[in-house]
Amino acid sequence: MAKDEANSEATSVVSDLINFLNASPTAFHAVDEAKKLLRSVGFEQVSEREDWNLEAGKKYFFTRNHSTIVAFAIGKKYVAGNGFYIVGAHTDSPCLKLKPVTKVTKGGYLEVGVQTYGGGLWHTWFDRDLTLAGRVITKEEKDGVISYLHQLVRIEEPIMRIPTLAIHLDRNVNDGFKVNTQTHLLPVLATSIKAELNKVVAENGEVESEAQTDGKKSKEKTTSDNSKHHSLLLQLLASQLGCKPDDICDFELQACDTQPSTVAGAQKEFIFSGRLDNLCMTFCSLKGLIDATSSESSLDDEAGVRMVALFDHEEVGSSSAQGAGSPAMFTALSRITNSFTADPQVMVEKAIQKSFLVSADMAHALHPNYMDKHEDNHQPKLHGGLVIKTNANQRYATNSITSFLFREIASNHKIPTQDFVIRNDMPCGSTIGPILASGVGIRTVDVGAPQLSMHSIREMCAVDDMRHSYQHFKAYYQEFCHLDSKITVDM
Repeated sequence: MAKDEANSEATSVVSDLINFLNASPTAFHAVDEAKKLLRSVGFEQVSEREDWNLEAGKKYFFTRNHSTIVAFAIGKKYVAGNGFYIVGAHTDSPCLKLKPVTKVTKGGYLEVGVQTYGGGLWHTWFDRDLTLAGRVITKEEKDGVISYLHQLVRIEEPIMRIPTLAIHLDRNVNDGFKVNTQTHLLPVLATSIKAELNKVVAENGEVESEAQTDGKKSKEKTTSDNSKHHSLLLQLLASQLGCKPDDICDFELQACDTQPSTVAGAQKEFIFSGRLDNLCMTFCSLKGLIDATSSESSLDDEAGVRMVALFDHEEVGSSSAQGAGSPAMFTALSRITNSFTADPQVMVEKAIQKSFLVSADMAHALHPNYMDKHEDNHQPKLHGGLVIKTNANQRYATNSITSFLFREIASNHKIPTQDFVIRNDMPCGSTIGPILASGVGIRTVDVGAPQLSMHSIREMCAVDDMRHSYQHFKAYYQEFCHLDSKITVDM
């Protein structure tokens, strides 16, 4: 690929990625954006609650819980028992999620009760301009008939902050600040005195006073929801949704940084953003699948099924109905296979043995200020391409055959790759790779683009590696079937 063409492609991929990141403050929003992208290029939505009438040469997707999405393109030469070529990633990131009862009033402040989700670098959440996003269940009444809606919500402007304690009140803070996640991480929404002066009035005419008198709240008539949440918070959500506060039945919301994702650095070589882990791999795999199946002839010679599977809840172990630990993957493979055979069980078992999974989750780049945290011979660097992760104790599912196959695709296209193993004296993280490899029985390689500041509210990676990732995934979808046929060893 010529240099100008490569630069143009990198610009396009990164521009689309930035747009995706900025539109995806939560897993719900990421899946919604994925649905829009897939529909725009001809993917048809199917429901797990209904029968599937699938056709070779067609493209489909389904969702679970609005936070997991699986998309697949069936080759025109596909027959039951042929393989699935999958990239798996996850849509969630560490964050602060609102508790079922969020109302906290103390010291003259209205605060919002949150719980930690995943293993975040929680000190990075202090002194950031925060807002709320997620999904809300609302009640709607038309002609006397009540229905309940799932709606996405995002308040654009900053409405909350977690302030740090002044150094004058904690002189030893620079010697080591340990966050108490129960007491230190409550975002401040407003002051009680301001809420009292403004007499927050809900559209249904009910008033709640948040002022404190002798340690007791003065409160007039409230709804049951208002007893769980500040009326100011419900009013903000209702205003965003175009409903009444009383119409809000429940929600799953999380705190979000309002600072947008951006291309940055003196040479514009970096991406600064939240949620790079793992929306970068989510987007690059999705775009790889879309572009590998975009032309009318792209599936003409394909004998397998090209698939992307983007799961929720990886950051907390994947054990949920929509996580990688659920039957979602196996169910998808089974239902697709069953659509093309009268003998499904044997064919599914054959298909799994012919299939391949790329578990794509961001990787740890070498940090210039902490060089000793990496093993000397395994120091992934920014701009160096996807990192192939290996762990002898199966924290990653890579083996010599799966790494060879994935690396061979890169070699054929002159795409760089790197290797990573954790130091022997450090614990190793894990991914959805071992979960799916053991649960489904599918050959798996664990990979990821290198990044810094993983699990911070604000992370960074390299522009070049987004292009490398996209190119690698696209080539994998286009060529794996042919390459795999050359492997003669019994696996």
